[in-house]
Formats: sequence, C-alpha cells, structure tokens
Amino acid sequence: MTLPFRDINVHVAADSYTFTSPSSPNAPALIVDRPTGDVRLSETSHLPTRVSRVSSIAGILGLIRLRLDKYVIIITKSEPVGRLKGHMVYKVVSTDFLPMRERQIRDPDEDQFLSLLKTYIMKGPMYFSYSVDLTNSFQRQASADLSSPLWMRADDRFFWNRYVQSDLINFRRQGNRSQPGSQPAVDPYILPLIWGTLEIRPTTFRNTPLTLVLITRKARHRAGTRYFTRGLDEEGHAANYNETEQIVVLNDTGRGLGGFAGSSDMQSGKYGSEGAEMQILSYVQTRGSVPVYWAEINALKYTPKLQVRGIETALGAAKKHFDEQIRIYGDNYLVNLVNQAGREKRIKDAYEQMVQMLVSSPSEKVKGDAITDEKFHVIEPSSSKQEFDRLHYVYFDFHHETKGLQMHRAMLLVEQLQDALIKQQYFRGVDMPANGGLEARNYQTSVVRTNCMDSLDRTNVVQSMLARWTLDRMFVDLGLLQRGETFATVDPAFEFLFRNLWADNADTVSKSYAGTGAMKTDITRLGKRTKAGTFGDGKVAVMRYYLNNFRDGPRQDAFDLFLGAYEPAAANIGSSLIFADRRPILIQSIPYILAFSIFFVLVGLFTKRVPGSTVWTIRLFILFWLVVAGWCFNFIINNGMLYVNWPKLNPRPWAVEGYQDAITKVRKDALLGPFVARHERGLSTARYLNAEEGKKRIE
Repeated sequence: MTLPFRDINVHVAADSYTFTSPSSPNAPALIVDRPTGDVRLSETSHLPTRVSRVSSIAGILGLIRLRLDKYVIIITKSEPVGRLKGHMVYKVVSTDFLPMRERQIRDPDEDQFLSLLKTYIMKGPMYFSYSVDLTNSFQRQASADLSSPLWMRADDRFFWNRYVQSDLINFRRQGNRSQPGSQPAVDPYILPLIWGTLEIRPTTFRNTPLTLVLITRKARHRAGTRYFTRGLDEEGHAANYNETEQIVVLNDTGRGLGGFAGSSDMQSGKYGSEGAEMQILSYVQTRGSVPVYWAEINALKYTPKLQVRGIETALGAAKKHFDEQIRIYGDNYLVNLVNQAGREKRIKDAYEQMVQMLVSSPSEKVKGDAITDEKFHVIEPSSSKQEFDRLHYVYFDFHHETKGLQMHRAMLLVEQLQDALIKQQYFRGVDMPANGGLEARNYQTSVVRTNCMDSLDRTNVVQSMLARWTLDRMFVDLGLLQRGETFATVDPAFEFLFRNLWADNADTVSKSYAGTGAMKTDITRLGKRTKAGTFGDGKVAVMRYYLNNFRDGPRQDAFDLFLGAYEPAAANIGSSLIFADRRPILIQSIPYILAFSIFFVLVGLFTKRVPGSTVWTIRLFILFWLVVAGWCFNFIINNGMLYVNWPKLNPRPWAVEGYQDAITKVRKDALLGPFVARHERGLSTARYLNAEEGKKRIE
C-alpha cells in the first residue's frame, strides 16, 4: 500500500523545482522543470547543485497552467483537526504558488487568475490525510483494494484537486518522452483533498467513550455559486451536490492529537487496545439540486426570474445522474422540500414529471389534512422492472407545515419515511488490524437524497433530523439506549454537541454555495424556531442578495478555473483582457452618478445655511439631485442585467441573452439611447461563441 509522503522538501533552483522526502531518502525525487513545467523523476543523488532555497511543505496540491505560465501549488502549512480511526486528518491553512518563469512585467489577467484562486479557493475548507481515504464513505472503503495507492482509491466525485493533479496523474500512467510507461514512484507525491466539513469530536455518551465524526464532501463536478449553478449538466452532474456521512467510532484509542496513533506500529496496523474491537458505524445522506434543466436569472430583483427548460430535454441527463446514484447507493428516496404554491411550484412539478418519466408504471399517493390538500405527495413504481424503479419520490411542503414557528411538525416527514429508514439500515464495520481494512458487519442499502430550492436551509434541518433518528437507532442497537429513549433526553451534553456539529456543517455548506452562513440554524442548534433566529435569517437574506448579485461572479470564475471548467491556455481569446468591463462608459457611470446624487442631497440637507440666504435655492438644489438619484436608481433596477456581477470565464447562455435584451432596450431609451455605442461591447467574441455553444448543448 503506497501512501503519500508526509514530509516533503522543495529545492528551488533556476532550472527546476525538486521535491524529495527526507524520511524516504532512497525514493526518487520529483522534478518539475523550469520554464517548461514538464514532470520527471530522478534519483536523489542527482539533485541540483545550485539551489536558492529549500523549504519543508505539507504536500503538493497540484499544478495549474494559467494564461502565461504554469504554477506548482504547494501546501505550506496545515493543522491537525483530529484522528479518524487512528489516522491524523489535516486542514489546509496556507498555500503558495511556485511559477515556472520569473515575470518581469505584470499581466492584469494573469494577476486576476492568481487572485481568484488565492481569494476564493485556497482559503476554502480543504482537508486531507496521508493514510486514510477521506473521499470515500466507510462502506465504500470496506470494499476498496488497499493495495492501490491512496489517490487511486479516491472517489472521483469528491477528489477536489483532481484537475490540478492531472499532470502528475498523467505522468504516473503514461510517463513522458524520456521516461515512457507507468511511473509508480510518483504515487507518494499525489495527495487527494476534499472540500467541505470535517469535524472529529472525541466525547462520551453515558460514560462510554466514543468519537462522533461528521464529514461533508462537496462534489467537484458542477460546483459553483447559488444563482449561477443550478440543476443538472448534460453529464448528469447536479449543482451543489454533497455527500454527508455521520460516523460513530467505538473503542477508538488513538483519539488524541499528539504523535501518530500507534506510533511505530501504525504501518503494520497494530495500534489501539488489545481488547475490544474498534467499531465503525456510519450513515450517509446526499443532497443536490433538482435534477432537471433550470436556472434562476438574477437581475437585481429580490426574487429572480425562474427558467425551466423542457423536461424531455433533460431526461438523458437525469438518467445519467440517477444511474450513478443507484449504482453507488442503491435505492434512492428523493425528498423534495420546495413550496407547493407560488414560483417554486414550477420546480416541484418539473421534478415530479421527471420521476414519472423515469419509473415504470408510477403510482401516486397524495395525503392531505384540514390545512392543506397536499401534505405529502409520494410517487412509487408499481413494479421493479427496470433500474429506475429504485427511485422513491416523497414530497413535503416544509414551509407550509412549519409556519408559525411550529418546527416540531417537520418530524412528520421522519414519520413518513420511518419504514424506509428501518429498511435502509446503516453501515457497521470492525477494524481489522491484520490487513488495515474494515470487515463489514452490516450495510446501508439505500440513501435519502434531499433538496429544496438551494439545497441548503430546509435541507440542513431535514438531514439533521434523519441523522438524529439514525443515531438513536445506532445507540439502541449498541445497548447504550433502551427502546423508546433518545440521546437528547438522557445526555444533554451530547445533545448539545450533536446540534452544534450539524449547525456548523450547515454553515460550511451554505458558505460554499451561497456565500453566507445557513438560515434556520436556530432549529438545528436549539431545537426550535426563535424570533432571534428569524431576525438572523433576515440579515442572512440581505447579505445573500448583495453577494449573489454583486460578488458571486468572481467566485464562480474561481471554481471554474480551479476545477478545469475553464482552461486559460486553451481559451484562445487573443490579446483582449478577459476581465475588462466592456459595457458602454455611460452604463458604467450611472451607479457613480447615483452615489454623487445622494451625497449632494445629504450636503444640501445638513449644510448650515448662511444667515439671510434664501431657502428656495437650496430646496431647488436638493430637489434636482433627488430627481437625478431617483432616475438613476430606477434605471439600474429596470436594467438589472447590466449591473449583476456575472462570471466572465464561462458566461451563462441566459446571461448573454439577458445582456443583449437589456442593451437593446437601453438603445431605445429616449434619453440614453443616442449616447450608447451602437456596437456590441459586452463580451469578447470568443467568449460569446463559447456561451452560444453552451446554450446549444443545454437546448
């Protein structure tokens, strides 16, 4: 079993970057030649003699080629967050970019590319381990081939730095011109990371030591921001797709942070106590955007325009999506939490139509009460003739059922799913020190896939409830609880830990997608809806409006750049600046005119008048600037598509359409029309064509 090096030195020279492991002096050195960026292996005896500096690093995050140069991304600092089954897990704290060339002049686009990566990606919640696979659930690890290198065992969906590791992986598989063929010696330099939540909390429950772990893995496919990434892509990848695994480790003797659990015995797996077996119990849930082609077009309105494309056009993508979900998890219980009325009804209807097209002979059941005619809407296959008959759709109108701070009514959904939860079970395995693997004693046979509009706030509440129900079941099976008891009533300290663990997870997932912490975390932390929580949700809503309209464009660009959705070297955009604002100057100036108008109004209101001066002049001054400010504000709101901070690397097709419509509308404006340039300046030709191709693929 080849594991990544936990100690790497980088030797910086004018003609190369050389990576070696001090603890493995006989291992070949990894060399990245400068300025070409080519990768090769060399014996450590052939290290460069003229080295400007030697630094110790935690690992190689990857290599990325931008517009002008290639860079090695290194992890310069990491911090331990705890032990998982005796293996230390680390969080990335700081990184650095090593350029192939020393640039003498500055390039605005290259600097912006680097700024995007450093600001939005390198500061994100990334975790890794040198000895345990964080990308796979424990159930998948139990059937993994432990003789394979760690990166080969990684789940491709959650291998967050897979794209930037492509150079090393391609060299590992094919070699190069001077070193053809497979190169297994490069395996220890390839370090897989995950992005998401990783909380490890050693604790006790009823005087029984255990470790409670929560891991959320964000998928690297179709990753992005709230309004710029919705629904499915043509490959069946869902936006904001996350897998969350709740883990209980019993008899975990290597729970501290000092040293390496088991010290010298770790390599043989002989760590921990000689007595009781180390047991692993885990429960997996997933979340993801509604699996159809849809988008929300933000144009500075608080409620964006909803766009749902034909259900039939998305059928192929939905089949790919659920084919993968069923293959990995078994039966899928699709919990839909969107509203049954208003604008969200279109999404609900689209989802239900998609499920009806996928399953054979769909059977529908609608349950109502005195308050609503559709409390639950269940779609089940009448038979099991084909693969997609393993889909089970359950609709629950979360907002309608819990309005008036009645959050306890959300438990109705758990009651509705109870038979499915009992049947699906959870994974239970025993650590086998002899081979370092897990022996499965019980399997989780299905998964609950939950979504709301954003797959954030309502989804967080429901997932924590399902996790709570399953954890109670685990403790009953372990003999720590009697049937009918719950951990919330018998151990308040553990209940507090559980609530905060899930609330922190909600915030992490939300920050990655929406830019803010989650809403409704008072329910998760306190178990009830509070007025303070409602007020806090209002603040979050205002912040989301600001970020999603004016700040998410660069964040989406950063995801596209790091994950390989946009490749600067292959973009063929000519010499034009990618990030330049090409809107007509007059369009750009209107927000500044609005700001100046408000400033002059305030000056007129609060400046002391000279004794004896007439009042009407200052009133006329204030009135004039009020009119200007009102006109500017009205223009911006009515032409919001021109002022949203859109992604510039991969323009969304509907954004291009909206921009064209808005510019055409402005050209017809009686006041501004004559002053707006007649030629198109909003997007470069190359990127416009790219957007048109994307539009055709979606259609």
